[in-house]
Amino acid sequence: MEWISRRRTKKIKIGNVYIGGDAPISVQSMTKTDTRNIKQTLAQINELHEAGCEIVRCTIMDDEAVSAIKEIKKNSPVPIIADIHFQHRLAISSINAGVDGIRINPGNIGSWKKVKEIIEVAKERGTPIRIGVNSGSLEKSMLDKYGWPSADAMVESAHNWVRKFEDEGFTLIKVSIKSSDVKTTIITNEKISKLIDYPLHIGLTEAGPLQEGITKSSVALGTLLREGIGDTIRVSLSEHPVKEVDAAYEILSSLHLRKKHGVDIVSCPTCGRIQINLIPLVDTLKKRLSHIKKPIKIAVMGCMVNAMGEAREADLAICGGKKFGLIVVKGKIKEKVPESQLIEKFVREVENYAKNIPQ
Repeated sequence: MEWISRRRTKKIKIGNVYIGGDAPISVQSMTKTDTRNIKQTLAQINELHEAGCEIVRCTIMDDEAVSAIKEIKKNSPVPIIADIHFQHRLAISSINAGVDGIRINPGNIGSWKKVKEIIEVAKERGTPIRIGVNSGSLEKSMLDKYGWPSADAMVESAHNWVRKFEDEGFTLIKVSIKSSDVKTTIITNEKISKLIDYPLHIGLTEAGPLQEGITKSSVALGTLLREGIGDTIRVSLSEHPVKEVDAAYEILSSLHLRKKHGVDIVSCPTCGRIQINLIPLVDTLKKRLSHIKKPIKIAVMGCMVNAMGEAREADLAICGGKKFGLIVVKGKIKEKVPESQLIEKFVREVENYAKNIPQ
């Protein structure tokens, strides 16, 4: 039986990345620099690219940012999406500047006439539009009808906008409905997925600090992805955006939807049996191996209870003993190493292993 049966959606293309249909679920993030600072923004985009991010969104707040995004787009290793709120003129200018897509919340653009002007230019240029509906930017008519940004209010808003775009002959659409609440995010995406067949961008908006944000995002995204809902994801954190990408791949790889971008460490929680200083060992290995971007599974186990079982399932492993560790490669013990030498020897072993993995 298939583990996850993904919902059938239309396929669109953002730059060189396909979204929807049979395309892999893509990972997005957003720069947290001032877009007008081209050097800083490109540096962060390159960091995100190195971490495995496949699409990057940049804020467009004025004409200077539009000029910058044109230059950024020319030098970016990944597709660039312009993020616009309120000012339809900036959306049009960004499309004409050559961005790979735009994100708007139609409810805060000001009028249907202005939204139509954006659609007309996007249609001429073949630029995809992400229709965003957030609990914090729901249009007044929906708030008047429902009294608050409920799940039904957001679903109706998104569905109405999709139909309006279709009436204009525009179907290069992806849709996102986001809330900072896990339950609302799950319900809204479940409901809209039954009404439309456009690709869905899923995530929580303003998910929070690192631990809280990852926890809430994992619950919401994990639930939806297990149901086959979601074609592209972002984990929104009050953190450096590379941490968003790392978290996104953790979620996708845990569901066997994507291979993790880099080293995947399995480690035991430790208990009274342990006789090796495992927690700092794991922390150090995580930092020392962060430069490896090839998919490698590593097990770091504190004692022999489950150690060899986990080691057989990993590419490389450490099985801890009393102030020593066994280095295991592909299920076979290679060397017994004193704890003081374990990190250096294991890092070299992983680096050598990585060299033999094809690009």
